[in-house]
Amino acid sequence: MAKAGRTRAEDEARQRPPAEVIHAEELARLRAEDSAPRPPGWQLSLQAVRRFICGDPAGAAKVVCAPALVERAMVTLATSRALLLVGEPGTAKSLLSELLAAAISGSSTLTIQGGASLTEDQIRYGWNYALLVAEGPSERALVPGALHRGMREGRLVRFEEITRCPLEVQDSLLSVLSDRVMAVPELSGEAGMVYAREGFNLIATANTRDRGVNEMSAALKRRFGFETVFPIADPAAERELVRREATALLARSGVPRAPDPDVLDLLVTCFRELREAVDDEGTGLEKLSAVMSTAEAVSVAHAIGVKAHFLRGDAGRPEDIVACLAGTAAKDDPEDLARLRRYLDQRAGRRKGEAWRELHAARHLLTPQ
Repeated sequence: MAKAGRTRAEDEARQRPPAEVIHAEELARLRAEDSAPRPPGWQLSLQAVRRFICGDPAGAAKVVCAPALVERAMVTLATSRALLLVGEPGTAKSLLSELLAAAISGSSTLTIQGGASLTEDQIRYGWNYALLVAEGPSERALVPGALHRGMREGRLVRFEEITRCPLEVQDSLLSVLSDRVMAVPELSGEAGMVYAREGFNLIATANTRDRGVNEMSAALKRRFGFETVFPIADPAAERELVRREATALLARSGVPRAPDPDVLDLLVTCFRELREAVDDEGTGLEKLSAVMSTAEAVSVAHAIGVKAHFLRGDAGRPEDIVACLAGTAAKDDPEDLARLRRYLDQRAGRRKGEAWRELHAARHLLTPQ
């Protein structure tokens, strides 16, 4: 369902439409059927939000996590506390925050991307300097940031990778999260104060690998409810997720076929063993410093499908896993390539099956040419 003023073709031409566009028909159905009580400012009840994210008879789950995690997150957002999703890279923290925002506010695009260069002005408000010079401070010259808009419109604001921001930028959230008000001292009268409307709150994400870079102050931590998002524990669920997401990405890349099931099984097995540093027999493995997450497995499956379709016209081979893993393993530590080579030498060669034999035979692709 395309929004007014925009065609379906325009929506489909986007590389990555927001969740409220992708799932517009389902959200509309849930709103029409929803008769449960809703917190002030919410577009759906907690029951309907849970159905949207965790699935129901008319729709599949959109993220693999415990329903109890989703329930706790919703309860936090329905109170005066903000929500902080913490976890390893690639555990779908951002996806969960996007789905929550789309279901609760009808929009997930009020987003702040954390980073070392982020300033307080970028998250609160700035100025159109041409109008500021010509007219002085005025509502017309003010350029609202995501936080300003979220408070004024009563919507959820997403703050990605909050711990990558300087401490002074993080602490600029204290008064907003405590008092639900933002002062604009340059303006006088009512325009000088922005009071949060019902429905406003903040969902932040934090990467455990960034812990200690810009640790949040104790005062700011008290304004958040913390929820940890763990890697997918069930191998079958992870395989299905990688298959589904990779198939969707390949379709958007012009690849009409799904990845080869044997190649996908092999890929997910390798990722799980290298992530957990243990093989199927319980033998310990060397742990890679690179992130071997489900999200990374989806990216590798996508790359394998594109390479296989456009260069050879097939659905992927085990040797493609080795070629694509080389780029994944070389991101953080050059020693990871050597660790990966030892895994292929010592573990893959012992496994039964044609796919494992082909994977072992392709280990030379890790050697620099």
